[in-house]
Amino acid sequence: MDKKPNVLIIFADQLRRQATGFGGETNIRTPHMDRLASQSVDFVNAISGTPVCCPARASLLTGQYPHHHGVIINDVPLNPEAETMGKLFFNAGYETGYIGKWHVNAHGRSSPIPVERQHGFEYWKVLECTHNYNTSHYYEGTSDELKTWDGYDAIAQTTDAIGYLKSKSRDKPFLLTLSWGPPHDPYDQAPQEYMDRIDEEAITLRDNVSETDAPNARQHLKGYYAHILALDDCLKRLMDTLDEEGLAENTILVFWSDHGDMILSQGEFFKQRPWEESIRVPLLIRYPKRFGPNGVRPTSFINTPDLLPTLLGICGIDIPDSIDGTDYSNYICDFVDTSRSHGEKPNDIATSALLACHSPFGQFARDVGGREYRGIRTPRYTYVRDLDDPWLLYDNEIDPFQLENLVNEKSNRSLIESLDKALSDKLAQHDDALVPGIELLEQFGYADDVDETGTMPFFDEWNPT
Repeated sequence: MDKKPNVLIIFADQLRRQATGFGGETNIRTPHMDRLASQSVDFVNAISGTPVCCPARASLLTGQYPHHHGVIINDVPLNPEAETMGKLFFNAGYETGYIGKWHVNAHGRSSPIPVERQHGFEYWKVLECTHNYNTSHYYEGTSDELKTWDGYDAIAQTTDAIGYLKSKSRDKPFLLTLSWGPPHDPYDQAPQEYMDRIDEEAITLRDNVSETDAPNARQHLKGYYAHILALDDCLKRLMDTLDEEGLAENTILVFWSDHGDMILSQGEFFKQRPWEESIRVPLLIRYPKRFGPNGVRPTSFINTPDLLPTLLGICGIDIPDSIDGTDYSNYICDFVDTSRSHGEKPNDIATSALLACHSPFGQFARDVGGREYRGIRTPRYTYVRDLDDPWLLYDNEIDPFQLENLVNEKSNRSLIESLDKALSDKLAQHDDALVPGIELLEQFGYADDVDETGTMPFFDEWNPT
């Protein structure tokens, strides 16, 4: 019987698709990401439907939407009893490992994470969360000794992952997840050699960055791009190691990000917003043994909860009933096979994706425009409803930078009604409802107060109601 494929998941924090060469970026070159894209299933419509760190990471691990796994906001805990990626692969006979940023523990961003909240990952070099990339800590295994990565943490973590890959006995398949902190801000912490490669004044801004915001945007983008250049070189080292160790052919290599980054597009910082820069992420899946050496670009929308069941499907592992997401493995195989034969492509599994903010970070987030919303992204339109009324409508075909909100134009009433019905149907499909965030916070037993940064407090125990 053929050995099950290995799985290597590499993901960056806050990397928008548009900032990669294969995603259209022109200010920098990302040759190694682009090479991987040319060899991969490149989901051009990959969406981070809840574009913020903890909810997205919990959806990756569980295959569930946030209103089911409970991590609806940053710094609340994922249920230790949840059926998760590490447990499912471990129970299927895989060796499992996780390196880097975790951010679903919520018992303090620098606290040790006990084994019962490591969710089935055996090899463990992890910190809950840090954005100090040059003095970056971690815990190893079950030890409560705080250790420090050497230098820029993404490079050191990549070196550790390479050591893991080289140590594999080949007797058992492995699942290794490498979670980089960059290019998430602070943008000024990238290694100097990469900062020196960016000419700040020459940066071409997206059309939805105002002239007023342009100087700040270029300053932030200089560091953002420098982080990405560093990660591009890290990716090369990992791809080279797979080749050198004879692992590439039977390894599913996934490159992904939990959400994007606004960087003053629409005058907005960071994420948790329904605009393109926040929701569109890279998703590359390379598996030469089954998908061949050449890349394809399926057009089906795929959302974060779909990634785990898709990997389980490719690996022939049973998908538990707890999972909300859809298994795209057969769709990918059909798309690859028809591309090779120049046949008719399979119908897309999903022609839209659900967008959600269940609760802003708190009063701080609300003060800068945060709000609860649900939305839908279709091939042409973005439509978003907040607690009170329709909020946003963009025709992305004629307005790709989303400069004109059409929601208040009377001529669009029938279109809005149609999209609103499609959104309602999508919410019903996923058993979701647009309600004030406090209702969900109370449902899951979370306090409503926030600290001075607008982030939920760190919880001392898992205590759902």
